[in-house]
Parts: sequence; structure tokens; C-alpha cells
Amino acid sequence: MTAILEMRGVSKSFSGVQALRDVNFTVEAGQIHALVGENGAGKSTLMKVLSGVYPHGDYEGSIIFDGEERRFRDVNDSEALGIIIIHQELALIPLMSIAENIFLSHPPSRLGVIDRDTVYRRTQELLAQVGLTEMPDTLVTDLGVGKQQLVEIAKALSKRVRLLILDEPTASLNENDSAALLDRLLAFRAQGIASILISHKLSEVARVADRITVLRDGRTVDSIDCRAEPVEEDRIIRSMVNRDLAHRFPQRAATIGASVFAVQDWTVHHPLHRDRRVIKGVDFEVRRGEVVGIAGLMGAGRTEFAMSLFGRAWGDRISGRVWLDGREVNLSSVAAAIGAGLAYVTEDRKQLGLILDADVRKNITLASLGRVARQGVIDADQVLRCLSGDRPALRRQPAEGGAVEMADDRSESIIPRRAYARHRCRGKIRNLLYNQRACRGRQGGGDDLVGNAGTARGLRPHLRDE
Repeated sequence: MTAILEMRGVSKSFSGVQALRDVNFTVEAGQIHALVGENGAGKSTLMKVLSGVYPHGDYEGSIIFDGEERRFRDVNDSEALGIIIIHQELALIPLMSIAENIFLSHPPSRLGVIDRDTVYRRTQELLAQVGLTEMPDTLVTDLGVGKQQLVEIAKALSKRVRLLILDEPTASLNENDSAALLDRLLAFRAQGIASILISHKLSEVARVADRITVLRDGRTVDSIDCRAEPVEEDRIIRSMVNRDLAHRFPQRAATIGASVFAVQDWTVHHPLHRDRRVIKGVDFEVRRGEVVGIAGLMGAGRTEFAMSLFGRAWGDRISGRVWLDGREVNLSSVAAAIGAGLAYVTEDRKQLGLILDADVRKNITLASLGRVARQGVIDADQVLRCLSGDRPALRRQPAEGGAVEMADDRSESIIPRRAYARHRCRGKIRNLLYNQRACRGRQGGGDDLVGNAGTARGLRPHLRDE
């Protein structure tokens, strides 16, 4: 088949840190091409180069689309040719309707006035194409995440998409919604629309992909033609991590000590609907060196429980008792929780955990200002000393780089780094509350840790030496 896209020798760096190194990537017309790799491998960065988020001149190499070299100045240039990217964090406005979201950037108009009849009719047609039966004037906030993903795809179709890029589209979806979205990709392939699928879910990749490209440390390390040879997950994983895996999930010899953190009869009421109990008499404990996973469906109260426990940051009429090292403690404020040695990694990193306009250095030391300042003035040397012990696994972004510029998987590492910085500057972290969205599969680490059950398996290796 004819190649619709060729990326040749693409390299991209951030303040001296090489994110992409001489990457070659080709997509054929009507092909579903999966792009896989570990967090930080460069997948999102490569797609931002392709879509014009990083304009021509900010990277090395060339982009050939439809047989011509393209030099995109911004996203508008790439969208004009039908290259549409749907980011992992959906770009929808919750309090606007489906129709308004779809045509927000390019509304049909007559004599300078928006043609609402055309907007409504076209939205109905687009929703039918992606399998949605909702009315065009339905507010996006009233849709589940799976349907919001389909609205994003409908928005892409409204721009006459020819190459659709989906960055972790099923990360927050249940099995039924994931299957529906993948079925849409197969239908688009039959219509001649090419797709690039970024995903950690190898079973989904194997189901729909025509070709799989593996990135590792910013380089292309493997490419598999799924139509010519069987897809072996072990081969993909070996290429991703650069080692043979005798066991996909190796057994670990955990050293579990005495109880260091215990909660009894924890009860929390909703902050607005004060008669409604959200958390109802929860009891649990964490032992030294242990990972405790908290599982539950969306709306079960996992996030509310974690936030209420960390200095009563959420909820009303909170009751219950908390012990740390056998001594009852009062966690009535965030400052008290931090003082007791707790750290909290928020679920929504970018909204609640980071200052996106500030650089990585400022974000990491934000909770330790008293330790990196002299007479009220930040001491740059002390800041560097505080950062110097950062774990190698997290040292993937220069300290002066802006948090807003980082890929999602990298920016999410800043908040644990902030906790470790405070640990080095002041005193040891006793417990890390790691709140993670379902199915993200991200890794982090801490001493004694409470987190989403889906996260727990990946966290254990980081706890060994603490």
C-alpha cells in the first residue's frame, strides 16, 4: 500500500535532554499503526512533532505527508491536511453541548452568523458515524468518559480526518467502552482512514493493529508487520524494556514489618449534601514496607477517602481515629498531615498537583521552601542540593523545563519527586498516598504506600532500599 506518512530521522531535545533520537516512522493509507513503549519512551513527543504542537524548527528531521515534505507551524497547519490528534486528556468543555464542542473551532456560518441548523444536523450525522445516540444539545458533562472519547472522534471526523492519532484512548475506559472504540477504528480503516494508536494495552494493540512500532529511550527499536507474522506479546515487551522476561510478573520476596499506619472507623460526609455519607466506617492498616491497594468502581469513594485522610482536604463531618507508629495523631489539616510524614499524590496531577507555568525545579521544592531558603530568599545552591539525590528512574526531564511542556507520564512523576525532595530536606516520608486513575498502569514509589490496586504491583521494586 502507499505510505500516507513518513517521518524521517526525527530528533527532539528539551534543554539538553534527548527525547527522540533519529526516529523513522511510516504509516500506510487505511492502516492502523500502533506505537508502543514504556513511559518516557517518546511516543507522545513524536506525535506532538507530527501534529504541529512542536513546530518545524523545534526538531530535526522531516515529515512527508501525501508525498510532500510538510513544515507545520502549528496544529492548524496539520489539521488542514486532515491530521487530527486526540490527546490522552480530552479537550472538551464540560458545560457546553456536544454540538458546540464539535464545531467550536470551525462553526458553519451564513453571513458571519453561526448556522445552528447546520450545526445540529451535521452533529447528528457525526454522532451516528461513531455510534452515539445522544442528542446534539446534550451537555458533555452528562456523558461518561467512553462517550466523551467518541465525541472527540466525532470532532475529528468533522475536520475531514485522514490520519487519526489517539494517545492512550482506552486508558480510563471499561472493557465495553474500549471494545466499542476499537470497533470504530476498524470501521474507519474500512473507510480508508489511517490511525496511529498509542496504548499500553497490548491485547488491544494485537486485536486491531496492522503494524506495531516499538520505541525505547527515544529510538525506534522494532517494527512488526501484524499481517505477515503473529504478534507475540513477549517480543513487544522485550523490545520495550530491553531485557528477557523469564516471568511477566516475577515473584517478589517482600519484607513486611510492624504496623506503622492504622485507620479506624473513618467516616466522611459529602461537603455539599451533608446528610450523605460517602465513606462509611472504613478500617485499615499499613505495615512497614507494604503496598496497600484500594480497589473499587468509579464513584466508590477511593479518591474521597484518600483526600479526607490527608488533612481532611475533602469532605465534611469527618470522624475516625488514626495511629502512626502506635501513637494516635491528629490529621485535621494538610499541614498537620505533612508534619506527621504523610505525602499525597493527587489523582488529577495537572489540576490539583502541579503549577504548570512553573519549572520542574520550583514544582519539586514547593513543599520545602523553608528548607531551601535563607532569610526568606530562595537559595539556588540549596535547591540543587535538595534535587541532587533524585532517583535515576525519575531523572528524565531537566530541572528548568516547564511542567506544562512535559508528556503526561513525565509530568505525573513530579509530585512523587516533590515528596522525596521534602524527605531529603527535612525528614523521612512515613506514608505516601498515591491516588491513581483506574487502568493507568503508571509506576511510582514510596516507603509505606496506599494506592490504587492497579498500581501496587509496579510500585514494589522501588520500596526495597527504603
